[in-house]
Amino acid sequence: MDIKNIPVRVIGPGSQPAEDEVLSYIDMPSDMWTYARPSIPEPEDVEGLSGARESMRWLQQALANHGASTEPQLANLTALDDDNRELVNQILGEGEVSITYNGACKARTQEAVLAGVWRTVYFDQDDRTIADILEVADVAHIVRMPDGRDRPVDASADGIPADVMNALPILVELQSHCEQYEKTRERHEINLTLLPLSKADLEFLDARLGRGPVDTLSRAYGKCQVISSETPNVWWVRFYNSMGALILNTLEVVDVPAVLCAAPEDLCDSATRLEGILEPYWPGAK
Repeated sequence: MDIKNIPVRVIGPGSQPAEDEVLSYIDMPSDMWTYARPSIPEPEDVEGLSGARESMRWLQQALANHGASTEPQLANLTALDDDNRELVNQILGEGEVSITYNGACKARTQEAVLAGVWRTVYFDQDDRTIADILEVADVAHIVRMPDGRDRPVDASADGIPADVMNALPILVELQSHCEQYEKTRERHEINLTLLPLSKADLEFLDARLGRGPVDTLSRAYGKCQVISSETPNVWWVRFYNSMGALILNTLEVVDVPAVLCAAPEDLCDSATRLEGILEPYWPGAK
């Protein structure tokens, strides 16, 4: 039969939706993070803001020195007045990574639009700002703070609910690799997405590992959530697509998951980009 002779039905039963049928559409991607160049005032408006200028000079030097030292470099911006602080905020902007820390202290960290540049604000019990820290590092220093993460992995068979089937072997594997990591520093990952785990299994793992003080969200095309456990070097890492569906669920044994860390190349790029941002406002600033 020639293709031109194949009948095509365009009318009749089944060709049109029922009168009471609701049309459904595929969800469109949402919450996609894109880079936006920081918006800062005109040059004449920043001439007297010496505090912000000195902060940016420090940041330029810290970025230039980072290759010679992997230690975090911190500057205390707490004493800046509102006008200088606002200018620093506008220059740094907001990058992909946001971090919440709820342990012995309360803090919030926001990555700047410059990779490897972090802004951490500490709060008292009444949520009043008590410290404002600018930092250059692969990851914000609060991520590595050990507070609230000193509990070993509990892989005992005691108290396991009847509907938990496959969680215990995962805890045994974590326990073994945590012990090895202290000696070898060798990263290990367990891909939970590929394992036959029920909701009860996941809830049991969550209860046994507990929740540490660090909760991190990285936004790009989709989202990545990184949560510390109460065991040192054990992290939940979850990736979501642009429509909010979980596509990868892992447990990692590592100092800090790589998804949170800026690479040395990123920090070099940030140094170059910062000079370009500042040049129209403070020509020749170093």
